[in-house]
Amino acid sequence: MSKAARRPRRRARGGVTIKDVARRAGVSPMTVSRAVNGSEYVSETTRRSVLRAVKELGYSPNIAARNLASERGERVGLLYGNPSSAYLSEFLVGALDAASRHGVQLVLEKCEPAPAASRRAVRRLLAGAVVGAVLPPPLCESAALRAELLAARLPVVTVAAGRPAADTMCVRIDDYAAALEMTRYLLGLGHERLAFIKGHPTQSASEERWRGFTAALQEPRRGRRGERPPARMEQGFFSFRSGLDAARKLLAADPAPTAVFASNDDMAAAVIAEAQRRGLDVPRDLTVVGFDDTLIASTIWPELTTIQQPIARMAAEAIDMLVAAVRGSRGAAPDRLHRLIPHALIPRQSAATPKAAGAGLTGTRR
Repeated sequence: MSKAARRPRRRARGGVTIKDVARRAGVSPMTVSRAVNGSEYVSETTRRSVLRAVKELGYSPNIAARNLASERGERVGLLYGNPSSAYLSEFLVGALDAASRHGVQLVLEKCEPAPAASRRAVRRLLAGAVVGAVLPPPLCESAALRAELLAARLPVVTVAAGRPAADTMCVRIDDYAAALEMTRYLLGLGHERLAFIKGHPTQSASEERWRGFTAALQEPRRGRRGERPPARMEQGFFSFRSGLDAARKLLAADPAPTAVFASNDDMAAAVIAEAQRRGLDVPRDLTVVGFDDTLIASTIWPELTTIQQPIARMAAEAIDMLVAAVRGSRGAAPDRLHRLIPHALIPRQSAATPKAAGAGLTGTRR
């Protein structure tokens, strides 16, 4: 490598500007911005020249968006890989609304959690000149992905991590408290034989919900003697398919549970579907509750009792935090790194008091 090439690379640590890239490529700063944004008005020859200058200078394209915002405003990245289409739909509604308010563009990139896939997704974001990134679940749990983004000097906001990193901006609810509240609600209805379907084992929110469920079961029983029957648990993965598999195991048990608490609405809807397939009445024979309050909760029958996690609001708050960080208005106080959003228990038709003891489940098991 020539001395001329080495000097700018050392300077990159001190902050190479878009003008440096433009000077090296022999074009205007606006042309650099358009080239890294993928504009159709830049020739392929010019684009290659700009990208070569970016590489030689050790320059991250996202800095161009900070120093010279295009006429379309800054770009913010949103990486997604959620198995629940209902969750993702609500998340996008909130993110797009906030992006519109701030006058920024939302750049969507699908990303698998594997390290190699994460690196490719980050490279695509950098090529699109984003100024920061939002990570909804399950990507909010990926330490490798966060490290890739931070190495590229991009501010990051995670959403719905049950145990967020102390030094990372995050928007979330208290999953433990929400699950504790829902389980107390089921116990208050008189249910003794409870079952729980866990969420994906790689997500800390899943574990926090399980902790809340078990904590409620360990609380002293009011007005009852003896020990409560042990709760059953099946592993799910936040998908409808995994909820069906778990429901079949739980409802085939003898005695079967009188109430099932699923870690998200998709799996809860699967439990209702399996119960109805077996000829069971929900909620007369079986109470089913979920988590999230996505669209499916109010469109299935019976409508689902669930924990409302304000997904759209959380997405909007994440965009707010990211834009504030990019534009330099975020305070440095540590308590502003995390925003805790209130949840709510939404009672609907899928929950009721259990049948009299010994009455058993109606319907035919198949």
